[in-house]
Amino acid sequence: MSDTNTPRPGLLRRIWRFVSSPSGVFSLGFLLIVGFVAGIVFWGGFHTALEMTNNEKFCISCHEMEENVYAEYQGSVHQNNGSGVRATCPDCHVPKDWGPKIVRKIKASKELYGHFVTKSIWTPEKFEDMRIELAAHEWERMKKTDSQECRNCHNFEFMDFTMQENRAAANHQQAIDEGKTCIDCHQGIAHDLPAGYLERYKEVVDQLIEDGDIEPPKPKGDAVAVSRYLDGPAAN
Repeated sequence: MSDTNTPRPGLLRRIWRFVSSPSGVFSLGFLLIVGFVAGIVFWGGFHTALEMTNNEKFCISCHEMEENVYAEYQGSVHQNNGSGVRATCPDCHVPKDWGPKIVRKIKASKELYGHFVTKSIWTPEKFEDMRIELAAHEWERMKKTDSQECRNCHNFEFMDFTMQENRAAANHQQAIDEGKTCIDCHQGIAHDLPAGYLERYKEVVDQLIEDGDIEPPKPKGDAVAVSRYLDGPAAN
């Protein structure tokens, strides 16, 4: 005879028993199918939400971005150019690979804290005061990844130096010889550069070398051969 005075388990305990105990009503196959479908729905919803935060419209929904860096981006070569290919905010600032993308999104939570709580770049004056440090964070990230977001579109291996201006071709060959990456020369390709940016960039690189995150630079190369090749026999 059962003890009618035994207290009924709480709601959470009953739910846990239902989930953890073998089902006497549904077959294992049915439960696996339901779990599989639920996983697809969850993954689809998560991916949709992730992509909603990964476009230009979302990036400039904060006035700090729209009134500062987005205004600088207007008319830049990454927005309008002869090829008709546009690079938007996430193309340059959010990795495409899944793991690094999630890490970047998690780090972005600090930016939300700065927007809603500390208001660290709330005004143009505050933004200017922080510009060089904000830029340094991006320089550090891109230097550590060998300018991966740049190389999603631009790659030394696919460049035809004969179709470039002589100076550009020589500089690119020198960059290859010295093991440089895009951000070493193009720190402000779409945004205004702060005063003292070269010194601050050098500090970023020196710190990365000291921490062992990147290799020391190679000895300076000689791009004269490229220039002579482009200029033709008359230059010899």
